[in-house]
Formats: sequence, C-alpha cells, structure tokens
Amino acid sequence: MKRHLLPRVLPRILTRLWPDTLYGRLVLILVVGMFGGQLFTSTIWFETHDNRTLEIPARLFASRLADTVRLLQHAPDDAARRAIIGQLGDERYRLKQIDAPVAAPVEHAEGQIAQYMVGNLLSGVIARRLREPVDVRLLDAHLRDESGHHTGMLSLFNSRMPTGDFHVQIKVPNGPWLDVEANEGQAGMQTQPWSLVLDYLLRIYFVRFTAVFLLALVAVRFAVLPLRELAKAAEALGRNIYRPPFPVSGPREVRTAAQSFNTMQKQLTDGLAARTRFLTAVSHDLRSPLTRLRLRAEMLPDPAWRERLRGDLDEMEAMVRATLDAVQGVEITEARHDIDLDSMLDSIAADAREAGHEATVEGNALRPFPGYPRNLKRCLQNLVDNAIRHGGEASIRVSDTAGEVQIVIGDNGPGIADEAMLERVFEPYFRLAAQNAAGTAAATGTGLGLTIARSIAAAHGGTLVLRNRPNGGLDAVLTLRRDS
Repeated sequence: MKRHLLPRVLPRILTRLWPDTLYGRLVLILVVGMFGGQLFTSTIWFETHDNRTLEIPARLFASRLADTVRLLQHAPDDAARRAIIGQLGDERYRLKQIDAPVAAPVEHAEGQIAQYMVGNLLSGVIARRLREPVDVRLLDAHLRDESGHHTGMLSLFNSRMPTGDFHVQIKVPNGPWLDVEANEGQAGMQTQPWSLVLDYLLRIYFVRFTAVFLLALVAVRFAVLPLRELAKAAEALGRNIYRPPFPVSGPREVRTAAQSFNTMQKQLTDGLAARTRFLTAVSHDLRSPLTRLRLRAEMLPDPAWRERLRGDLDEMEAMVRATLDAVQGVEITEARHDIDLDSMLDSIAADAREAGHEATVEGNALRPFPGYPRNLKRCLQNLVDNAIRHGGEASIRVSDTAGEVQIVIGDNGPGIADEAMLERVFEPYFRLAAQNAAGTAAATGTGLGLTIARSIAAAHGGTLVLRNRPNGGLDAVLTLRRDS
C-alpha cells in the first residue's frame, strides 16, 4: 500500500519544498549543487585519509624489511641465509626464500592511490636504509580492523587501531628472492576516526556550506535585482502608463526585456494618443451640426417642442464633453511636482462656497505630495461635486502618516443602500438613480466622474473606494501612497 502511495505523495512534497520565487530557486540550486559536488569529492578525501591510516604500518614494515635484507645481504652462504630467515620469521612476519618472483598484480591494495603510495614508500625507505635501489614488488596491501575483517574507507568510522597486511616479493642484492607477508599495527597510535570525521565536517562542510550559502544569497540577490525592478516598473505601468521609461541596463537578457517593456509602453501611449486625437476630432466635427440644430430649435414656433429639443441637445453635448473628459482623465501628460494638498483642498472648498454650497476642510497634510497637480485637482473636484450633488454639502477630512495621505470626502445624502453598487458606480456611464438633497429621484451626472477620479488615483499609485457612513451619507476615501 505504501509503495503505491509514495509516487503520488512525493511530487506533492517536492512541490511544496520548491521555492516560489526565482531568488529562492537559484539559491537552492546553487547550494544543493555545491553540496552534491562536495559529497562526490569527499570520497577522494576519505580515500586519502584511509591511505594515511595505511602509511604507519607500511613504514614499520618497510624498516623491518630493510633490516632483513641487510642481514641477508651480508650472510656468507645460503645456509646462513636460511638460518637467518628461520630466526626472523614469526606469526606476524612470515618470509621464505623463492627461486623467482611471481608476476602478479596487486590484489587488495586500497585503490590506485594506496598502490602508488605503499609501493613508493617501501622502495624509498629500503633504498635509503641500504643506500642502493632494490627491486620490490607489491602483491597485496590492505587494512583490517580489530576483528580481522578487511576494511576500506569505513575503517575511519569503526576501527581505532587498524592493522596493515602486506605481501611483497623483494630481491636481496647479490642474493635470492624473498616472499614476505607481514602484519603491522599503528605503533600504539589510535586513529580516532570520529574526531577526524567531525573535524572534516566542521572545517569542510560547515565552513564551505556557510560561505557558499552566504555568497549565493548575495550573488543571486544581485543577479535578480534587475528583474525585481522590472516587475516594479510593470506594476507602476498599470497605475500610470505615462511613467518614465525603464532604464536599459544590467545583463543582456534583462536589457532585452527592458527594451521590449519600453517598446510595449510606447505602443500603448501611442495608441491612447491616437484614440484621443480621434475622439477630439469627432467631438469637433459634432459641435458644428449640434450648433446648427440648436439654432433651428430656437426657430420652432411651438415652445414645448423647442424646450424638449433643447434638452436633447444639452444631453448630447454633455455626452460629448464627458467622453472627452474620460479620455483625458486616463492620459497623464504633465510632469510630477510637489503638491500643496492643503492649498488645493482649500481652493476647491472655497469655490464650492462661492457657488452657494457648504464645504469644510479638517486636518492637513504634513508635507507636499509628489503628483500630477492638474489631474489630482480634477479628481478631488469630481469627488466634491458628487458630494454636493447628492448631499448638498461636502466635508473634507485629511490625515497624513509617514507612508500615505488619506483624503475622505463625505456628504449627508442618502448613501447607497445596496453594498454591491459601491463598486459598480465606478463603471463608465453607470448612473445610479437616488434621492438627492431636494428629495427627488433622478439619475444624475454622466456616469464618468467616478471613473475618471479612480483612474487619476491609480495613476498616483493610490486607491479610491466608497463607503456608507454610519449615520447616513457616503464617504469617498482617496488613499495616496508616498512611496509610489
């Protein structure tokens, strides 16, 4: 049952462990790749230290073998040599005289490194002791633990005093060949395998892993920084299509993406400009026939028909102006400047009071706000006009924090009973029939004021939402972030 469950569960576990960000994925790939490579190269380190464990027994054996060869070299005859061989031989050092060497490869030497090390060590030590080169042929060299079992690299873990077993054939200068098998220990020294391994893990794995991990964090963060900036630019483009072009810098792939991004932005702005020119031309062309119709309407003898036609013409002109306003509302062509919000709001409130409406301002901004003055004033003017249209008055409240400015424009009108309509009123040409200040129900406005206001708020990196007031009326909440 578990075998069938694992193939289904394992991909889910790996998916959860797989980072969601490019930064995390690159760091994980670098660190895991380094760790895998380190595991592979660790086998060389363990083999080298295993061979060092074999080095002490090999040196002891080489010294003993050199002394044996020296004694046999100075023996007067073959009988004397055989007597010396009999006296030197014991349970751990077995030697015999042979007629010719056996041409056989190394049987159990611990890999090529051990073969090379032990063979050279024996030849070197014996040659220095005898002061002349000697023909030494290594047939076997390996380690075994205290239980007598043959060990390889695992001797670093499970054996504190491994023994070296050697089998060589050596030519006595001016004498016969000898076949020698010997067992040599560590001369009383303990290998302390776990201390060696812990030292390796601390110095190699921990230090290198930490260094590579920190380096990967810094290097990958530096590498993906242009992508993060490009993502921020794309997000800012959604708020303001007329933002400055993205700087073309960084690696070639990022430069290519930045150029494509800037090309897309230019195509979008060109398309909006062409649409604006088209609608402006249409509006201009419509004004002439509308003017002629208005003149002809004034010539109608029936006052009732004349008044009805005037109303239709006024509505048509309002629709033309509203369409142009909607197009211009999403086209930000002015440069950013520091805006004195207090002065702007005071000016809008003063204009409303001059028109005979009540408008008050409470609170103030702590410092100027960087934005588009003409468009932001248009946004605020639309919100104040809506408040006066539906509630007969407008109350403006300003609160400023370190990160954002919030402007709440409220009215004492009927509000919007249907909560779903609080978002729908931002749709173009949507007009909500509601009780106005005079108590009459009508679909007022052109249905574009809130649409334009939200577009301008988005161009400033802000938000615009509506909410019903607890005691009646409606609040338009404009939030502008200073870091956008």
